[in-house]
Amino acid sequence: MSVPANTAASGGDPVEILGAGDMSRALTRIGHEILERNHGAEHLVLLGIPTRGVPLARRLAAGLARVEPGLDAGALVGDLDVTMYRDDLAHQPTRSVGATALPAGGLDGKVVVLVDDVLFSGRTIRAALDAISDLGRPRAVQLAVLVDRGHRQLPIRADFVGKNLPTSAGERVRVLLSETDGRDAVLLEGARR
Repeated sequence: MSVPANTAASGGDPVEILGAGDMSRALTRIGHEILERNHGAEHLVLLGIPTRGVPLARRLAAGLARVEPGLDAGALVGDLDVTMYRDDLAHQPTRSVGATALPAGGLDGKVVVLVDDVLFSGRTIRAALDAISDLGRPRAVQLAVLVDRGHRQLPIRADFVGKNLPTSAGERVRVLLSETDGRDAVLLEGARR
């Protein structure tokens, strides 16, 4: 069920913006856009940013494999932990450092598609770009996000977006995935100011 963002009640219950079907369609569309822009998946690497970017990257890779015969989805996907590259470590609660796992072919000469759930300030993506520069030299880096909620603090934009969702600074977008949360949904929480 899709509900426009402006229907969020002031301080009320979360509003479901995307349901499971909406999310599936958005990821299918993003996958097709990635294939179209890059003329197939031959030189692609999908790097999921923990926590929810990782399962989204795996879902995208599985979708690409359904479209591209012979494509090994597992060989296409990696995890990119950006914890130590963040510029807000002093202001955030202690984070545990996760693992970075790259596909066997590495990043050199590849088109890397960073995958994350929500694009907000752009700081996580800046950290991801710094991490990538320490891991290899890709031919290009692109960004795929399920939700772009605006409020950028850095000049970063997504190449592939499932849902543009204008929000106020006081609202929160929460992505739930069956792999981590038991169901698929995008929720808008909090009051408009």
